[in-house]
Amino acid sequence: MTLKTFREARRTADFVVSSEIFLRPETTAETIREAANLLREHVSGVLVTDNQFGVVHMSTLAAASLLIANDMDPIVQLACRNRNRIALWGELLGAAALGVTSLMLIRGSRVPDGFEPRPKEVLDVEATELMATAAKLKHDDRLRVIPDFFIGAQVTPHAPEADWNPEKLNRKADAGAQFVQTHVCMNMPLLRNYMRHLVANRLPQRLSIFVTLAIPGSADDARWLCENRPNINIPPGIIRRMAQAADPEQEGVRICAEQLQQLAEIPGISGAHLIATRDLATIPAAIEESGVCKGSPAS
Repeated sequence: MTLKTFREARRTADFVVSSEIFLRPETTAETIREAANLLREHVSGVLVTDNQFGVVHMSTLAAASLLIANDMDPIVQLACRNRNRIALWGELLGAAALGVTSLMLIRGSRVPDGFEPRPKEVLDVEATELMATAAKLKHDDRLRVIPDFFIGAQVTPHAPEADWNPEKLNRKADAGAQFVQTHVCMNMPLLRNYMRHLVANRLPQRLSIFVTLAIPGSADDARWLCENRPNINIPPGIIRRMAQAADPEQEGVRICAEQLQQLAEIPGISGAHLIATRDLATIPAAIEESGVCKGSPAS
């Protein structure tokens, strides 16, 4: 069986689903193998995080290598916060050598207050410059193997003014970004409005757009995300619905399945990125219940 990469899936499918493994200090090779076995038949790519919110873990490239060895396509996240430009260039070349095909290149969130010992932010380059560098590697004839990176960026959906110009998104596309992944947004009316503006400005012709949905294990999980993570949009009605449910985790799966169905109908959206706050098994459950992806990522 040959598995499609995330990049290949986007080129051939109308709606693509990815997920992520939030790497932690206790993450091991066995943890990643178990995650790959759980997700393999359901998603086309798995994002491996890069020391998000100051959480220290195994190297992102090591995690990517383990995923590749377990027949999963990694989406490697690299944050400008953590490394200078020489280290970042080295990570890009390392990713190419491993056979990584997809990147998520970000600035990196501020380390939360109270984190000790507090690391110094590097920020030697901005995310758009890192995207431009990754794009140049695809045309660098000094390399023996030319990487065909699928380059991603992050975006926060919002309610634009009527005359809004998506300048930042166009700048990312100009730098070499080919897809964007939103921060968690489960506000469907806001998303529909936001996507109308992007479609009117022809952004989906330049960038594939993937909306991130969370599957909270409880109402408290959803509240915690909203209160402690930047740019999270989970409407109060969803939190109330989970609080009133006899089985909150199953209700979270049901909500995600419903929203996947809605996303698949919104013009301009290429797919979804799913995050589970507790049990990774809720991701396959939500995908199966939604019915948005017919068959597996295998070709």
